[in-house]
Amino acid sequence: MKYNKLGKSGLKVSEISFGSWLTFGNQLDTQLVKDTMKEAFKNGVNFFDNAEAYANGLSESLMGQALKEYRREDLIISTKIFWGGNGPNDKGLSRKHILEGTWNSLKRLQLNYVDLIFCHRPDPDTPIEETVYAMNYVINEGLAFYWGTSEWSADQIEQAFEIAEKRNLIAPTMEQPQYNMFVRDKVEKEFLDLFEKYHLGTTTWSPLASGLLTGKYNDGIPENSRLNKFKDVQEYLKSNGLFSDENIDRLKKLDKIAKNIDATMAQLAIAWILKNPNVSTVITGASSVNQVKENIKSIEIKEKLTDDLMNEIKNILK
Repeated sequence: MKYNKLGKSGLKVSEISFGSWLTFGNQLDTQLVKDTMKEAFKNGVNFFDNAEAYANGLSESLMGQALKEYRREDLIISTKIFWGGNGPNDKGLSRKHILEGTWNSLKRLQLNYVDLIFCHRPDPDTPIEETVYAMNYVINEGLAFYWGTSEWSADQIEQAFEIAEKRNLIAPTMEQPQYNMFVRDKVEKEFLDLFEKYHLGTTTWSPLASGLLTGKYNDGIPENSRLNKFKDVQEYLKSNGLFSDENIDRLKKLDKIAKNIDATMAQLAIAWILKNPNVSTVITGASSVNQVKENIKSIEIKEKLTDDLMNEIKNILK
């Protein structure tokens, strides 16, 4: 396992990390959460990602039970704040919700602090300045060590940096964008100036495009598949054109490359992301111990991706 600096900070995160979205509380019970986390940790994973919104808080509670078995200093734990409930102040990035959401997340995780805290989405109803001040307070109070954003635009992140510099506040360290073979614009185009100017770290999510890049949906969505259980995710993939005939054709070509280097399509997709120097860590998910093992093998596949192979993949993806 390789450990990368998170942006310009001194924090080192495993190049593959483990996230709880869609699995903890939806597919995995307490014991399976412990088993999958233990397998990830055994293979060098030190970063475990969560959010107050995942399974309506149950994801954090399950992870909190598992964390008791580890030395706190060996782990990097994150949460994300935005969707905390149904009340008028239970959502968004106001100072009130950021603080109350953070306190509630810490209670569920049974921790005194998280290492990373993210603004889970931009909030059009709250001035960015208010959010930056609130995150600065969270860091200064020791509730988190670093703060960042998730799915913010480059302009919004730039504003946060400018406010922090002008007000002598703590600036964001990282962004958590979706990034995979089919969703590339933010990491490969929009954020390039931020990488150059601020050395922004990235904790990318959905490396397999919610399972599409495993190739198991090339002939349609099986009735008993995980994707069939999450209709909102399925609808998102379809509405954004990710299930297009063109992408399925690309997947079939990519699968041939994977087979030629003794990899699964999923391992190729993760390894391809690992080759990007602007990616600090790739957040993977798993519903079984075996799936954790398979994802970790992507590190070996990364070493097989020569410049010629990367160019071949580039031509397929266009």
